[in-house]
Amino acid sequence: MDKKLTYTFIGAGSMAEAMVAGMINSKLFDREQLIVTNRSNVERLQYYKQQYGVKGTNNLKDALEIADVVILAMKPKDVTAALESIKPYLTEKKLIISVIAGISTKSIEELLGLKIPIIRAMPNTSATIGQSATAISQGTFANHNHEAIAKRLFLTIGTVSIVDEDDLHAVTGLSGSGPAYVYYLVEAMEKAALDLGLDKDVSKELILQTIIGAAEMLKSSPKHPSVLRKEIMSPGGTTEAGLSVLEQYKYQEAMVQCIKRATERSKELGAEIENIMMKQ
Repeated sequence: MDKKLTYTFIGAGSMAEAMVAGMINSKLFDREQLIVTNRSNVERLQYYKQQYGVKGTNNLKDALEIADVVILAMKPKDVTAALESIKPYLTEKKLIISVIAGISTKSIEELLGLKIPIIRAMPNTSATIGQSATAISQGTFANHNHEAIAKRLFLTIGTVSIVDEDDLHAVTGLSGSGPAYVYYLVEAMEKAALDLGLDKDVSKELILQTIIGAAEMLKSSPKHPSVLRKEIMSPGGTTEAGLSVLEQYKYQEAMVQCIKRATERSKELGAEIENIMMKQ
């Protein structure tokens, strides 16, 4: 695979920054390979140059004509205008990687009017520390080589799973929104610790290490989570007493419904956004 592909980011927000940071820190990409663009925020582009040593520019023509890979990292509401602005400088030999939530590869293909290869990706906010769970899927004109290029990129900010595009809504509900579910759990644990009189700093350290340790156990052990859970429980013990309360409040059922509703909302938002796009 050609290491010297040029990657141009359309959009300079937090996800673009996470990807740039991951690519640079991985040592697999040279700074000269990366270009970041936005509409008008010169200070933001200057920040990229100072922080990461990559080129920032408002000149789309220059940034796109030399690009092998174009990464769409703008907000969904800006996608129609952004695609119209970059369309004159795209060819079917370029690869587009989209990290825009809710926008299908088919919609992008139709708006551009090109048989251009597109890879759609759904990272999560843990990308900012190189720990994203990212899922990617191919558009109509993408092939395994395009998939490999995208996978190589996203491996610099975490793990990568290959899915059908129709499954990306479920991915959004599961891992896209997933960090928020964990943070919500931590909020509850912190509140309980406070109610029980534990020192705030002590409880934070205990909670974080408990979650990290449990995650590492899940990652390294071949055992199902239910088996690991039961191994901690002893009849009449503290864990059993605590989990009985979670069962009373239907904790697992609530989490299942949470993920299903988030998935449904992803579909709703995608349909709303694409409907607006097609009317513009």
